[in-house]
Amino acid sequence: MSTEKAVDVVNAEGSSPFVLVCDHASNRLPARYGTLGLTPEELKSHIAWDPGAQAVSLAMVEALDAPLVQSTVSRLIIDCNRDLDAPDLIWTLSERTRIAANENLDPQERQFRIDAYHRPFHEAIDAVIAKRLARGQETVLVCMHSFTPVYHGVPRPWPIGLIHGVDTRFTRAVADALAADDPTLNVGWNEPYAALNGVTLTLEKHGDAKGLAAVMVEIRNDEIADPAGVADWAGRLGRALHAAHASGAADRAEPAAQSARQREA
Repeated sequence: MSTEKAVDVVNAEGSSPFVLVCDHASNRLPARYGTLGLTPEELKSHIAWDPGAQAVSLAMVEALDAPLVQSTVSRLIIDCNRDLDAPDLIWTLSERTRIAANENLDPQERQFRIDAYHRPFHEAIDAVIAKRLARGQETVLVCMHSFTPVYHGVPRPWPIGLIHGVDTRFTRAVADALAADDPTLNVGWNEPYAALNGVTLTLEKHGDAKGLAAVMVEIRNDEIADPAGVADWAGRLGRALHAAHASGAADRAEPAAQSARQREA
């Protein structure tokens, strides 16, 4: 991954119908920010990125011949999966960890982070999708994330969760395919988050708003902490995506007139 660019596009001309996006692929802090006053352990943890999400995404790029758009900057600098007016666009407290260096940012620094890191990421997604649609290439958006096994002391039982936008059809088809692949699998529906939690900017902005079939995937990060787990989940998801696509659930819908977060979860 580049140490300079805010966004990295892998396999941009991929033949797959699926476009992968990884908002929290990296825990990189640009040199101007030092360590933000955090420890090495904190910077390796979920507060800085989605551990394992990039590894699974890259494995799926290879298996599916899919393009991948990934941020190269830690969410501690700016969260690319948040609206510009969201209170957690720039985190000052993540679970129990205070990010004091992000407190009381002046407007110039806030705007710099938007212009340098947030906007280029979303412009890159727009560019990949626009080029595909211009040549008539079918496009299904797949947003890749991971989550912690425990949050605020509460265990999370799902090894995988799926979050939908306004149009639920493709997400439901992926859930059905995962269940068919392994009937014992506990698939979380709108878990561990839902649109009402304000975590679906990328899904809405590049899926719903463009009338594309889309799904947001959340894998519990202890499931993808080693190469075997990464390979297993890349395979499961690849099979589920292809089955969902074959079901016809990816047929293009009209662009959504309503934000996903305005719906009930």
